[in-house]
Amino acid sequence: MKRIAFLCSTLAFAAAATAQTWPSDRPIKVIVPFSAGGNADLTARLIAKQLAEGLKTPVVVENRAGANGTLGLEAVRQAAPDGYTLLVSPSSPLVVNPVLYKKVPYDSLKDFEPISQILTYQYVLVVPAASTVRGLPDLAAAAKDKPGDLTYGSSGIGGGGHLAGELLALRLGAKLNHVPYKGAAPALADVLGGQLSFTWDTVMTAVPHIQADKLRPLAVSGGNRAGSLPNVPTMKELGYKDYDITQFVGLLAPAKTPDHIIKRLHAEVEKAVKAPEVIKALKTEGGNELVTSTPAQFKSLIARELTFYRKIVNDAQIKAE
Repeated sequence: MKRIAFLCSTLAFAAAATAQTWPSDRPIKVIVPFSAGGNADLTARLIAKQLAEGLKTPVVVENRAGANGTLGLEAVRQAAPDGYTLLVSPSSPLVVNPVLYKKVPYDSLKDFEPISQILTYQYVLVVPAASTVRGLPDLAAAAKDKPGDLTYGSSGIGGGGHLAGELLALRLGAKLNHVPYKGAAPALADVLGGQLSFTWDTVMTAVPHIQADKLRPLAVSGGNRAGSLPNVPTMKELGYKDYDITQFVGLLAPAKTPDHIIKRLHAEVEKAVKAPEVIKALKTEGGNELVTSTPAQFKSLIARELTFYRKIVNDAQIKAE
């Protein structure tokens, strides 16, 4: 018995010692639950480079796309909580999937340890430049005069642009005709071509078309004006006081990852978002806002967003495809 007790204590000591020396023996993997090229992927690669420099260890990004982000989150949920598998995720898999689909294999609040937000971004309501709609009052009047005639596109059921449109319909008290696409780019292309009445597009991708006078912006979805669109009012400024939709990208780890690892990663993220190349890529050029938070603040945000989107999905009676 003494030998067994000694062995157990020795193993426990070794495990603790290994944890305390993290990272030491292998690269850190950052999983992105979508394909390469998107906002989350760009964010992950920029932050991974900064983490690698700060932690003095390789940090590699792995794209695990599929099921609207569910496959990537499930891979992280199942990973060992040792600090060698992390997640960079946008909002939707964490706060929309659990309320849109009848069943997802993870619990956003129980299965992950939030580390920090990295950025937030919002949407801008745009119409074709040739549209007779000059402002939100025109769009509201048209929606009420001919219910269902106004069409808007999005990246698909449950996408940020779709939910922004459903919330707009609820606030206007009018029917808007949603047209789901297999991505935001084709939806934007049809707005540019005049096949759709409007769309809610990310500020980052809409700005070049606005600057080229191909799109007319009516409002932004967040609580504050976008830095790259200073003359475009918020929905709140236009009288819709409870309209506020923003998306986040954040860093998380599997549940039960040791606290000292979470704290170290949080400190490294705080430094990373101050790096000039990160600021240039994600804020100055990208139309995003860099925002960090404590793990507790990030967890509270996820909880609030789950409640917020559950209400939209229920009120608008959105059904997953």
